[in-house]
Amino acid sequence: MKIFTAVYDWTLKWAEHKFAPRMLALLTFAESVFFPIPPDVLLAPMVLAKPEKAWRLASLTTISSILGGCVGYMLGYMMFEPWIQPLITEFGYQTRFDTAITWFNEWGVWVVFIAGFSPIPYKLFTVSAGFLHMAFLPFLIASAVGRGMRFFLVAGLIRWGGEAIAHKLRKWIDVLGWTVVALIAIAYLILK
Repeated sequence: MKIFTAVYDWTLKWAEHKFAPRMLALLTFAESVFFPIPPDVLLAPMVLAKPEKAWRLASLTTISSILGGCVGYMLGYMMFEPWIQPLITEFGYQTRFDTAITWFNEWGVWVVFIAGFSPIPYKLFTVSAGFLHMAFLPFLIASAVGRGMRFFLVAGLIRWGGEAIAHKLRKWIDVLGWTVVALIAIAYLILK
């Protein structure tokens, strides 16, 4: 089934739309607070569509992510009991949240950097940092460095690879897509 190829083609076409940067900023902001889809899925095709704007798009993504992370921090800091804890319980994230707390206790601010750079859900750590009343300035710096490195790396690799990467990615997108789906399903079954 070529589901991912169709989505990939649609995303590349949509990435050239005049409102695409605004949607990228909105998606990135939301992902840092609650949204499950990482901004890389829109950043990469936008850089493919307009490689001359790679650094501008990476900057926009980074800034939007940091702002969203600050909102997540504030929600954890001020609204954990009435809003966040019921959502964590409702969505079955209590174990993940407890793991995040344990990691904070072991590694401190480095957890924010790692979550910002890696595919670990950043939003979970923004809320956790606020809940634990982590010092805001180290949180902000770790977020800026981790998120900035990630988004500039994605933009740089896509800009450097250009059309060659686009053709190879399109050729393998369905295999990659179904592999990710299988890995998510396996991880869910193992962690459940």
